[in-house]
Amino acid sequence: MRARRFRTALAALTALAALGLTGCGEDADTASPQPSSSSSGVTGTITVFAAASLTESFTTIGKDFEAANPGAKVTFSFAGSSALATQINQGAPADVFASAAPANMKTVTDAGNGDGTPTTFVKNQLVIAVPKGNPNGVTGLTDLTKPDAKVALCAEQVPCGAAAKKALDAAGVKLTPVTLEQDVKGALSKVKLGEVDAALVYRTDAKASTADVDGIEFPESAGAINDYPISVLKSAPNKTGAAAFVAYVLSDAGKSVLTQAGFQAP
Repeated sequence: MRARRFRTALAALTALAALGLTGCGEDADTASPQPSSSSSGVTGTITVFAAASLTESFTTIGKDFEAANPGAKVTFSFAGSSALATQINQGAPADVFASAAPANMKTVTDAGNGDGTPTTFVKNQLVIAVPKGNPNGVTGLTDLTKPDAKVALCAEQVPCGAAAKKALDAAGVKLTPVTLEQDVKGALSKVKLGEVDAALVYRTDAKASTADVDGIEFPESAGAINDYPISVLKSAPNKTGAAAFVAYVLSDAGKSVLTQAGFQAP
């Protein structure tokens, strides 16, 4: 009798031990993976001042960045680089500056408002934007000198205007524009609205507006390519977020968006 009770107790203990081992094995096999970080530590609003020509690509990058960092919100101020540099130096609160030319970035860094060395992240090149279908048969800069040709340019202090001047000087072409715009979007809009026959704009802006305009390549633009630098700002309210956004722009994901938009590698 005693032997039977001993065997029964031993069998129960063995079953319990087996159950415990099985349970441990199941916990190890079915444990949920640790959540990957939104845990980048990036939270809050990141304010980015960026050249007007970056509007489409940075808007996409901003959405992608927010998806990768759910605690963050990216807001943009798009305008001519010279105007943005002035605003920054006058104390406008911003975390990141992306300029369409080194000269405007230098205005900011010379005033002590940059944080670290700016990084060139893309290049951009001019084309002649004309109405869809190129009704006037524009093939190059000399076509813009015809007496009845109405042309829009960017003002010279704006990067697209400085690049246009350089290209026109290289071609030995003199133009009398009917309007000087404060950013490239302004020049392009004149073509879209039918107010001018052509405008010198960035290749990326023409590509973003293929429903309305054609971009005519011209050889002199190769000597007037603009470098685009980006930098965290010294007084950035969200310096951690600013550094993360710049890193994202420089990442493969950011580069892919910029390349698809027509920007060139630095």
